[in-house]
Amino acid sequence: MDLVEQRHIPMRRKRVKEDGTLALHVMRAPDPAHPFDLEQVAQYVLIFGWPGMENIWQGIAFDYAFCMHWQTLFGFALCRALCANSAAKSSVVRRLALVIAQPRMYHEAVASYNAAFLERPLVAQYGSHLNILQVHVPDDQACNFLDDDALRVLLHNHILLDWVDHAYTYGMVYLKQQFHNSMMSMDIFKDVDNKRIEHVSRYGTPPAIPQWDGWREMTEDDHYHLMFKHAEERLLPVPPEATGLYYYIGMDPNWVHLWK
Repeated sequence: MDLVEQRHIPMRRKRVKEDGTLALHVMRAPDPAHPFDLEQVAQYVLIFGWPGMENIWQGIAFDYAFCMHWQTLFGFALCRALCANSAAKSSVVRRLALVIAQPRMYHEAVASYNAAFLERPLVAQYGSHLNILQVHVPDDQACNFLDDDALRVLLHNHILLDWVDHAYTYGMVYLKQQFHNSMMSMDIFKDVDNKRIEHVSRYGTPPAIPQWDGWREMTEDDHYHLMFKHAEERLLPVPPEATGLYYYIGMDPNWVHLWK
């Protein structure tokens, strides 16, 4: 996998264990060579996403117990694995998320591809090692990266239909957050949401992969990392206020109407 170099910034915390000894914990940024290590992604997001204060991680569902939904973590990791680091990355991720939020769109793209290439239909990648070809969009071309381009990225990487279905909740949460926080025109997101509702009404909510579904609960280490992080933030001259979209504990993050 050809990835742009990414610096790993460790975050060190010390705490006293029950036996009186000191324990040192180091939090590192997710390894770009292992983009689907969701546990590492979850730990990093929990600490640097400021849950309970500012939730700046688009598309990831948090509840009030700081649990994260596995489907949204998977969609988050998938979109970022497909994008090279650049100033236009957020625009590319946004378009991928909005495509994923519209069920059946990728199914229809795969069907069209297979009809056009009968002798070599799309064969999805399987196994523990994937060959990911990242898309790099020049900064001045980010606004020209549209749905068809996002679909081509998924097709070129032979992404499983089941994976895109599983990532639907990420796309839906990403879309819902835009109605709360985005400075962009709401007409774009309303149009996507209308198509999303039409697809869900016709085909139902895309199925999740059972092994990767549900809410990820905080670990003991998560608790200590977050406790220190919140203590630091409270010392700021102007402590950040709790913002963002949070779910009640155990709540299904899938919604029918996001803006009406």
